[in-house]
Amino acid sequence: MAEPEQRDEKFMRRALELAREAAAEGEVPVGAVVVKGDEVIACGRNRREKGKNALCHAELEAIDAACRALGGWRLWECELYVTLEPCPMCAGAIINARIPRVVYGAKDPKAGSCESVVNLFELPYNHKPQVVSGVLEAECSALLTEFFRNLRKKRRPASESAGQENP
Repeated sequence: MAEPEQRDEKFMRRALELAREAAAEGEVPVGAVVVKGDEVIACGRNRREKGKNALCHAELEAIDAACRALGGWRLWECELYVTLEPCPMCAGAIINARIPRVVYGAKDPKAGSCESVVNLFELPYNHKPQVVSGVLEAECSALLTEFFRNLRKKRRPASESAGQENP
């Protein structure tokens, strides 16, 4: 097995690939993988826009696929890698799936529930995952920043985009 840092980067790179796929489809670029040992068991990416469903987060998609692949809801031998700090809904799913270790890239100052806004894993639930943050943080953050920059450009009126001033 590779050194922990190299291993974390390897699986985060796979999550970044999934985030890029999401971005190419107009989704917020978040990707997630569930790993057991040294094997990717399941993958997920944001599909909220396509699915027209608030539950279609990358983490939930990956956790659902991992449960189906392994034939049970307890993922106590798995790790979750995700490009963006999980939100409250996803943090709850992580707790309920008994995932022991969560590795994420970019912090989420608006909805992050492992560190940024609140740390749900510190509350007195029956399961407390270990959290590793900041793995390939610059790449994960840059992907999100670029996505939202492009989204804002598309939403601007044509006169603003062309650099013309309004009279």
